[in-house]
Amino acid sequence: MVSSGWQDYELIDSGDGMKLERYGRYRIVRPEAEAVWQPALGKQEWEDIHARFKPSNEENGGHWEYVKPIEPRWQMHYHGLGFWVQTTASRHVGVFPEQSAQWDWISEQILSAPSPINVLNLFGYTGLASLAAARAGAKVTHLDASRKVILWGQENQKLSGLSDRPIRWIIDDAQKFVQREIRRGNRYDAIILDPPKFGRGPKGEIWEFYKLLPDLLNSCGKLLTVHPRFMLLTAYAVKASALTIKTALDEIMKPWQGETQCGEIVLLEKSAGRYLSMAVYAAWTSK
Repeated sequence: MVSSGWQDYELIDSGDGMKLERYGRYRIVRPEAEAVWQPALGKQEWEDIHARFKPSNEENGGHWEYVKPIEPRWQMHYHGLGFWVQTTASRHVGVFPEQSAQWDWISEQILSAPSPINVLNLFGYTGLASLAAARAGAKVTHLDASRKVILWGQENQKLSGLSDRPIRWIIDDAQKFVQREIRRGNRYDAIILDPPKFGRGPKGEIWEFYKLLPDLLNSCGKLLTVHPRFMLLTAYAVKASALTIKTALDEIMKPWQGETQCGEIVLLEKSAGRYLSMAVYAAWTSK
């Protein structure tokens, strides 16, 4: 999946384990382990920035250094979706631009469905996938363990002009929530999963990708309706290949007629036209 259609974002250049990006009017530099080549642009371009994230042994993996003035937060847009962006305690800024290809794919699946569908978005972060789904006509349940990013997502909903769309915002541990939904008898036509390598729930619950993903996927299979529309699984910062997560997804979706595609989510670099791999994914769709 290649992200395209951006006006407010650019991957300007990459190399030497770093990436140079533009978020709105601001240029920032952040670490990127996948950028194992040499930068295409010179030192002057890489120094003409507003901020850089310096890796260190600190709790959040480093800290921001500010070269030029930068707003505490600023607005960005993608195909009608509005959202807030800011430098956070970690190297993240509230949006993963490479996922725009997935937002488009999700929208296409919902718009082509024969009737309105019910979508569950686990590990939903600041809500862009949920907003894309809601705008396409789905009823969405959005879950994340962080109250801060849930509030951020609700602000993004307002900024996108989607306050009237049915999005249920939930602060909870993904495993516990899914188990409760099974007991309640609630079912979903589509599930989006974007689990981190490691994380904590709102009550300190530990999430470890390899240890807990199999059980979570199995539980998600029990949450699907008789005729599910799609399931999308994305994996960041793990050693699992696209084939690995495709196989795991295929196992869960055996009871239904469909097909699974898998691959990498990539950004296309402006300077030299290189593809920078950001994550792997597997996507199942009904036939």
